[in-house]
Amino acid sequence: MKDPSAPHRSHARGGALQRGRSIPSRPPLRVWVWAAATVALLLVATLLWRGSDAAATTSTTAAPADVPSGTPAGAVSEAWAAEGTLLPGTVVGQGRVLVGSTHGVQARDPLTGDEVWRYTRSNARMCGLTATDGVAVAVFATEDRCDEAVALDAGTGVRVWTRSLNLAGDAVLDSTSAIVLASNPTGVMTLDPTGNNVRWRYPAPETCRLLGADAGTTGVVVLERCGDATDVTVRLLDGFAGSENWSRSLPVGEGEPVQLLGADVVVTVRVGDEVQTLTGPDGTELSRMPLPEGTTDVQQVTAGTVSLVRTDAVVTALDTSSGAPLWDAPAVGLPVTAAGPKDAARPAPILLPDEDGFSSRDPLTGTELGRYAVEGPPSGGAASAVGPVVVLRLDDRVLAYS
Repeated sequence: MKDPSAPHRSHARGGALQRGRSIPSRPPLRVWVWAAATVALLLVATLLWRGSDAAATTSTTAAPADVPSGTPAGAVSEAWAAEGTLLPGTVVGQGRVLVGSTHGVQARDPLTGDEVWRYTRSNARMCGLTATDGVAVAVFATEDRCDEAVALDAGTGVRVWTRSLNLAGDAVLDSTSAIVLASNPTGVMTLDPTGNNVRWRYPAPETCRLLGADAGTTGVVVLERCGDATDVTVRLLDGFAGSENWSRSLPVGEGEPVQLLGADVVVTVRVGDEVQTLTGPDGTELSRMPLPEGTTDVQQVTAGTVSLVRTDAVVTALDTSSGAPLWDAPAVGLPVTAAGPKDAARPAPILLPDEDGFSSRDPLTGTELGRYAVEGPPSGGAASAVGPVVVLRLDDRVLAYS
């Protein structure tokens, strides 16, 4: 006979199961800690990404350009236009047209004007943009100084190099073959455009300010004024070493304009009411060209052995060896020229903007070789032909005619 006081086993087991179902188990404390830490890390990562350079950068690339063949038609019209607050001195590179703005650079197809690649930084201000040796070099300011540089393949937009810099916020960029020049009134610095190394720096002497700086086939030329003097000093620095090759003092009258115009083959300076040409090797005076009374606009470029000086609506060609005038022609702008030994003996034809359009000319004789008619191109531009398209670079925009 069973003892009535003995426990009923099946009831005891059922009771145990029932109690287990009614009290669910809780995750250990460490699981809650890990979950909270993961959420916090994700939140911090999201906030860091939103404020990072990577999140603020828009970068697209393209296939290499097929440079269009052919020549412009006898009569052309405006095909497209692009505004730009920062334009390189030479806007055409590797079959693209480069246009800079406050936050970056974009490349356009010369035939259509369509954007083909871009590099922009929404969290930075672009200080300057220049193009040489197949790359576009842009410098950005993240705070009050221009402190980051990037080089992009001009044809594809692919990044070639980046580096940190320490430039003043008013730095200006210029370039020539194998040299990128950054300058402001307190000094200059040079970069290797296809590498990322700083070559040398030149600080303005004490009490002096730089009125201008230019990189060309002669080297790097700076124009200085010191203290309260009215006279200026032209100084030629070796483009790769930074050592001084020569310097020359130029008398300037009180209140007279003075402007560094060019540094290719010869050094060209406007002083008052004349343009002075100095030889590249030693800075001796080669010629003085009087300016017409009331001249407001002066430009200069070199095409091979010819210096082209534009004064308002006329261009005068000067021999870079003797300084002698060779020819003159109507012009409201100048051509973009390829400086260097490759075009010194037989320079390619130049493209001159004038009041009736664009004329193709022999730079040695001024002979008109062709004409592309359009009504009144804007004054002060630099013209080049890309196949059947004429590209005109102005200070604030690019115009294309076809």
